[in-house]
Amino acid sequence: MVSFKMISNHFVRIFHSGQSFWNSVNKSFLGKLRKKTGYTFANCRKALELHDGDMEKAEKWLHEQAQALGWAKATKLEGRPTAQGLVGVAVNQNIATIVEVNCETDFVARNKTFQTLVDSVASACLRFAVKQTTGSALTKIELDSERLKSLPGEDGKPLSDHTALLIGSVGENVALRRACFFQASKGILVAGYTHPAPQKSNRTLFGKYGALVSFKQVLPGTPAEETVAKLPVEQLGRLLCQHIIGQQIVIL
Repeated sequence: MVSFKMISNHFVRIFHSGQSFWNSVNKSFLGKLRKKTGYTFANCRKALELHDGDMEKAEKWLHEQAQALGWAKATKLEGRPTAQGLVGVAVNQNIATIVEVNCETDFVARNKTFQTLVDSVASACLRFAVKQTTGSALTKIELDSERLKSLPGEDGKPLSDHTALLIGSVGENVALRRACFFQASKGILVAGYTHPAPQKSNRTLFGKYGALVSFKQVLPGTPAEETVAKLPVEQLGRLLCQHIIGQQIVIL
């Protein structure tokens, strides 16, 4: 508790800036840094002032300060119940993953920054799945919270850092709860779906409930490659997942 207060107060104090800034740093730099990082004008002003208008150093400093504050808040809020959140589903060819990320309120679950984290977690799971080679027709691997936290994001930093940064931004406890992925061999299809009606980002479906399914159809006298090509993959996969979610089916 004491540690958090010290870090938090220090963070706010060094972010305070005076009018003298406007005489030393070009205002256009401030607008560019604000747009690029998303931090407040006051914080961006101080960062530029401390680093003599050097955009790269100012941006690095902002991220470091925000990360430190995020970890401080994460430590303080750890243990608070996270009854809300989102399920994310992402599919890439023969790999499908489903992840669960929790928060304290539905308000944060609808926040685009929170959804960006869910998308990052799903993408990290897909990258992890690609590296797994088992030789099986269908591989299913589950990841617990600790394993999820250690996976690297696109920037190479562990997902735990990304989570802490979000906690510092929204002021709520956020937890990476669990994940699972399917990796299918040739001739087996994978699909995923979320409910309510999916809100789709570039790669991930979001919802309160989600399902993954793997399936294949064998027609007598037809090669597996041709059979797969004839299947209405997205429609059939979506219908199967909707049935699983609606009936709470574990195995078809």
